[in-house]
Amino acid sequence: MTQMVTKTTNGITVSVQIEYQPGYSSPSQQHFVFTYRINIRNEGPHTIQLLRRYWNIADAARQHRTVHGDGVVGQQPVIEPGDFHEYVSGCTLKSGIGKMWGHYDVERIMDGEILRINIPEFTMVVPYKLN
Repeated sequence: MTQMVTKTTNGITVSVQIEYQPGYSSPSQQHFVFTYRINIRNEGPHTIQLLRRYWNIADAARQHRTVHGDGVVGQQPVIEPGDFHEYVSGCTLKSGIGKMWGHYDVERIMDGEILRINIPEFTMVVPYKLN
């Protein structure tokens, strides 16, 4: 079961597709693995470069953590108008229920302006917990 959410900010559309990974999870050890595929589509008129990411991760086990750093999965992609960048990453939870949200800082190459691009909030729920 996969879920997809989308949000557009400043002409940049971020879509997230989430999937639980039972083969990498160990519920008896409170280890639940989720992957998310991110598609960043530049629907604006200017070339951008993704500089930094900021994530908030909330676990129903009352844990909250933040993750931030340069680029995404080791890259700081340049995205031309009409083009996109896609990558896959993952997250582990202790409870099997949680959510993530955040933003990217991108630079508009034309004038160096830094824009904040919102990442839509998405939930991660182990499918059997929905029953």
